[in-house]
Amino acid sequence: MSYHFDRTCVAVIAGARPNFMKVAPLMRAFLLNPGIRPVLIHTGQHYDENMSGRFFRELGIPIPDYHLQSGPGSHAQQTAEIMKCLEPVLLSEKPAAAVVVGDVNSTVAGALVASKLGIKVVHAEAGLRSFDLTMPEEINRIVTDSISDLFLITEESGRRNLLKEGKSPDQIVLVGNLMIDSLYANMKQALESDIMKRLGIPEAAQFGLVTLHRPANVDDAQQLAELVSALSDISEDLPLYWPMHPRTRSRIEASGLNLPDRIRIIDPLGYVDFLCMQKNSAVILTDSGGVQEEATVLGVPCLTLRNNTERPVTIDFGTNRLAGTSKRAILSAWRQTQCSPMPRRTPPLWDGQAGERCVMAIKKFLAGSDIPSQVLQA
Repeated sequence: MSYHFDRTCVAVIAGARPNFMKVAPLMRAFLLNPGIRPVLIHTGQHYDENMSGRFFRELGIPIPDYHLQSGPGSHAQQTAEIMKCLEPVLLSEKPAAAVVVGDVNSTVAGALVASKLGIKVVHAEAGLRSFDLTMPEEINRIVTDSISDLFLITEESGRRNLLKEGKSPDQIVLVGNLMIDSLYANMKQALESDIMKRLGIPEAAQFGLVTLHRPANVDDAQQLAELVSALSDISEDLPLYWPMHPRTRSRIEASGLNLPDRIRIIDPLGYVDFLCMQKNSAVILTDSGGVQEEATVLGVPCLTLRNNTERPVTIDFGTNRLAGTSKRAILSAWRQTQCSPMPRRTPPLWDGQAGERCVMAIKKFLAGSDIPSQVLQA
């Protein structure tokens, strides 16, 4: 049995907190440009209030057309559940293209299902590479790009990586950074946030902001202890606030690690409150790719607690410095940041207009693409 594609329909697939900041400007741009009907599909990879519902409200993302409620599980279980739930939705809607964003399990699951159904795959934030296959996100990035048809890139390193992997230059479009669109759109509201008052942070006080969630950092008890020891030393110079990811909190509790009083653990923050904390912090210590990008535009010194980054533009243009994962390396990077902070520069096209450029690129792609008339039922 076969189905005709709906050439006016584009499926937008997202499911985890890092996706939502990218989907918000993309959906706004679609709704402002007639001719394409976006269908928003929330996979449910992140599903609780702090990690999902609150972000949709704060970012003004429309209520999803579909919520797959895939829920938690191992990487294999979660990816398989998303694929199983997504397939009938795509068969029902018959989109001409599926847009996937970022590098989470929802990204690779969406690309795999769409590709197998003969639906064109558009990858927003394509081409980023850490060259570290121990990172689940790196595997997701490579697999997604291997089956995508249009690559929307945030920085020139993405183009170089994709060309080395054999992609055609005609498939690659530099559009800027969707996450930075959300930052600019919400900056006024962030500056009006009262989160500093709620946390009891005195006006103009100096503090650092911490985020940690990557498995290589939090799942290994010895590695986690090394990081906590480094953060404890830094907290002697500067009090640290740590909005703790639920998974990280469970690892800290299981390890029995004691954090000093100058490291204050708080619940995960909504987007606006977190943006406010970033803007007002003296330094950000993180293993998040998105936070590296936000810190670059905000002009806040950033120490990335990793040995690599898939976002080299944040080092070449921004305020980011690779600090490594050992206590010695982190403290050395901390001292360098105190003595010689990175100058602030904004990467090309990180101007708040990436959403519009994405939609224009997708419309041009669909207009010129040889889209099959039918998609086969699985």
